[in-house]
Amino acid sequence: MTATTSGDSALSDEKAFALHFVKGHGTQNDFVILTDPAAHLDLTRSRVAALCDRQRGIGADGLLRVVRSAALVERGVLDTLPTGVAPDDWFMDYRNADGSIAEMCGNGVRVFAHHLRASGLMAADRFTVGSRAGARPVVVHDHDAVHADVTVQMGPVRRDGDSLVRIGDDVYRGVMVDVGNPHLACVVPDLTAADLAAIDFSAGVRLEAEAFPHGANVEIVTTPGTPDAQGRFPASMRVFERGVGETRSCGTGLVAAGAALLAHRGESEGTLCITVPGGRVEVGIRADGSHLRGPSMLVAEGRLRAGWDRPER
Repeated sequence: MTATTSGDSALSDEKAFALHFVKGHGTQNDFVILTDPAAHLDLTRSRVAALCDRQRGIGADGLLRVVRSAALVERGVLDTLPTGVAPDDWFMDYRNADGSIAEMCGNGVRVFAHHLRASGLMAADRFTVGSRAGARPVVVHDHDAVHADVTVQMGPVRRDGDSLVRIGDDVYRGVMVDVGNPHLACVVPDLTAADLAAIDFSAGVRLEAEAFPHGANVEIVTTPGTPDAQGRFPASMRVFERGVGETRSCGTGLVAAGAALLAHRGESEGTLCITVPGGRVEVGIRADGSHLRGPSMLVAEGRLRAGWDRPER
């Protein structure tokens, strides 16, 4: 990641390559975290992809840059601040594993908020995280240097009709859901846990191009079971993320799945407990928005050595 040349105290290339990083995950949806308050780093697509590659770099489903919102506008990364985001808010500049920019990541916000508290960048347990999808209020219920329990207000959920996805030779019908980024959430009647586990995403995932010209995340979800003692309906899900492939969890995908599950029941509001390969998360859908509550874990930190992304000799 080369440094920009404008602004005060811009980093040299050599220092920019020798970056401190933190590695974390939310229900095993994992991220590399880079703290860059003044947006000095030029996060090129190829370098982000190399850093997230599990052989060439640290390895992750995505990258979270911790940066002041105003700095992204000053450096030209953003044209303007998204809705509800203040200039001094910490902004989650999120990149997919292939280096592409994504609007939002629910698991990423939980890990991002945990990192802010654990690192001392935030002193309060309630604050707002900026994202390209807008402001995301968070509550850090408890935390230490490794573990945290975090709720993220995920904003409005919009259902945009139905569409199809072909996975290998199988076709699934789902609900088009916008949670700040696009999803096709497919609730499959009579799908067992064994059937869900047997779905082969490597056989190819093909969406209807006219419905999703820029691609989308795809969720395959079992029908909801009997509610637990808290009134939460349980379900299970697997997800194929745009620009990443299958991941063990996806926060926005969980919210999209929650909206589709409630629609399947003929309801518009409710709370669900959804299990993904990486763990279990609470999803709440209501008329004025949605929330996602679940764990975060910060597992390691270190420093990238200068020249790590240069071609091998």
